[in-house]
Amino acid sequence: MKILVTGFDPFGGETTNPAMEAVKRLPATISGAQVIPLVVPTEFKRCATVVRSAIEADHPDVVLSIGQAGGRFGLTPERVAINLADGRIADNAGVQPTGDLIEATGAAAYFTQLPVKAMVQAIRAAGIPSLLSTTAGTYVCNDLMYRVQYLRATEFPKLRAGFLHIPFLPSQVVTKPGQPSLALDDDVRGITAAITAIVTTPVERQSDALA
Repeated sequence: MKILVTGFDPFGGETTNPAMEAVKRLPATISGAQVIPLVVPTEFKRCATVVRSAIEADHPDVVLSIGQAGGRFGLTPERVAINLADGRIADNAGVQPTGDLIEATGAAAYFTQLPVKAMVQAIRAAGIPSLLSTTAGTYVCNDLMYRVQYLRATEFPKLRAGFLHIPFLPSQVVTKPGQPSLALDDDVRGITAAITAIVTTPVERQSDALA
């Protein structure tokens, strides 16, 4: 099995992004699956173009995208992506959509094919806080999750894909009183546990997003 794991570059005035840093530090193999790391730009539209090229080049079985979610306390697998782009701030290319459709011919929403409940359990078993999330937001994280699902629906039907949000790093909250954070080593451990759940959960239980 091949798993393409993507992480965004820094955005919003930050000098780092825990998603990018964690993806760079993942083991080359997890539970026998090959891990293919990929840093993607925090840009509407272009992020999915980069991922599509990697899908064509590497033929992964799974795409797991990682993104930063400031304000969250733990790792949160996402159940669903919605067909809406609405940026609180501009992306790294200066683009700031305001209530746009991501894909005019796409569904209103797409559910993940990954075993999100098993991922939450595995992350918690590794000693890392985790909750199942039903909102990936309306920024670039949701945009990428939605666009990869659209690619799956229109071009890569055997692909399974999903998204995992992680908190700020401690260094990012030094000037953000009251904001939760998580150490990078814990991020890596939690993501590794989530990937282990993806690999080891029986195929017939892989899509538990609607359960």
